[in-house]
Amino acid sequence: MPNEKLIPREKGIDHSVNLFREGYMFILNRRRSFNTNIFEIRLLGKKTICMGGKKAAEIFYDTEKFKRKNAAPNRVVQTLFGKNGVQTLDGQAHKLRKEMFMSIMTPHDLENLTDIMRKQWELSAEKWEQVDQITFYEEVKVMLCRTACQWAGVPVQEDEVKKLTKDLGAMFESPAAIGPAHWAGRNARNQVEKWLSETVHKVRDEQITPAEKTALSKFTWHRDLNGELLDPNIVAVELLNILRPIVAISIYISFTALAIHHHPQEQEKLKSGDERYVQMFIQEVRRFYPFFPFLVALVKKEFNWDGYQFEEGTLTLLDLYGTNHDSEIWDNPDTFDPERFVEWEESLFSFIPQGGGDYFMGHRCAGELVTTTIMKVSLDYMLNQIAYGVPNQDLSYSMVNIPSIPSSGIILKNVRRKI
Repeated sequence: MPNEKLIPREKGIDHSVNLFREGYMFILNRRRSFNTNIFEIRLLGKKTICMGGKKAAEIFYDTEKFKRKNAAPNRVVQTLFGKNGVQTLDGQAHKLRKEMFMSIMTPHDLENLTDIMRKQWELSAEKWEQVDQITFYEEVKVMLCRTACQWAGVPVQEDEVKKLTKDLGAMFESPAAIGPAHWAGRNARNQVEKWLSETVHKVRDEQITPAEKTALSKFTWHRDLNGELLDPNIVAVELLNILRPIVAISIYISFTALAIHHHPQEQEKLKSGDERYVQMFIQEVRRFYPFFPFLVALVKKEFNWDGYQFEEGTLTLLDLYGTNHDSEIWDNPDTFDPERFVEWEESLFSFIPQGGGDYFMGHRCAGELVTTTIMKVSLDYMLNQIAYGVPNQDLSYSMVNIPSIPSSGIILKNVRRKI
């Protein structure tokens, strides 16, 4: 084609090792060095297109041009997503499954989640007062496991909570790991899926009766495009797509604590009762700190975009972290500044910490509202409900390890509830 532009290519036979070495910065580094928002590499021997920026996000979420089925590497499916989960579907099957998820994201559901989360914070703070110090990240994971199970209607015995927390953590802490850590994540998923599948059977056999509007109830009785109940193993995968992401919010809550500590000037603004500023602060935590590095899809059919030709079946990565740190979108993107959201136009494609596009029609994370709800409750408790000390420790976080978690886990000492 006469107007076709060549996509810049990274030199070398394969770039998989470099991706693991550079982590969150891999795509952004090359976008900057190539001075372009699109370039080509090879991952595990396959031609791969990397993209970033608002326009790239818009095209990435065009379901006529990209599909998710068979896009994610098997190691990610085996630990993070699960087989035949909502993230791997396309078309009407995806739309119907996504509606199932959004049915539990109503204002009433989120109010219920807020109530559960507040109670769990109170119980945790009471326990933390009994010890000299805690590792915040680990404690929050346990808190969120209890919260997730109660909100989703999944019955779990108290003596099983820590084991379940460990298993859920292993799933989102291991997708990029190799060796024992990866196999631990895969084994954890297999065990929890089996338990949840058995729970679904018990609900259908009327041995368990979950609350009517919980995820366990709705997912168990959800019907597919053919009017058939979902296979119990698929229900288990989708229940895990509630439990696992909620526990993973522990990463964002840890970064929230880090932001409070590193930017003490923000505390008075947050304590003023300005709900809008609280929301801006939460959004800046999600924009600034690393969470998901990128998303994957396959070109559905050949098309031309901005003069570049995309061939059917080509693996494509969308740079989440880099788009949230794109100087074409954000002023001083490497500076923590909640004020940047004062005049933000709430684009569905410029701010994409958990994906972009529409909740119902696209692949934007259904749990984003859950994330911000839990972060809001947690921020209130950290600022207004408890007092604590932060001893000297390694509060750095890696831009290579995926996911990135503060090195020390954030040790807090002398936690006390405010009277």
